[in-house]
Amino acid sequence: MNFIFRVILLLLGLVFAASLAVAVMLLAAVWGVRYAWGRITGKPVTPWVMRFNPRSGFERFRNAAQPREPSAADTANARARGESVVRPERIRGSARDVTDVSPKSVSRG
Repeated sequence: MNFIFRVILLLLGLVFAASLAVAVMLLAAVWGVRYAWGRITGKPVTPWVMRFNPRSGFERFRNAAQPREPSAADTANARARGESVVRPERIRGSARDVTDVSPKSVSRG
């Protein structure tokens, strides 16, 4: 039984390899006909290359990481709650405006 299983797997592998070889040969034949037609008509043959810009995928995700500008509804809601409308929130004013802490001297120890 083990021998029959191995023979079946071998035959399946051979069928797969043959179908892959046929697909490659068909692709080569199509490319050859395309190249020959270009030579006959005198038009340049452009190679089959990637037709998308891989940089655009990186830019899409980089732009998604940047915070979006607040909409008019976000601004109105933030003002109604008394919150900052600026994103990211920034501390306005200077350090002297802080009144709930006392500065301490830096001691080296």
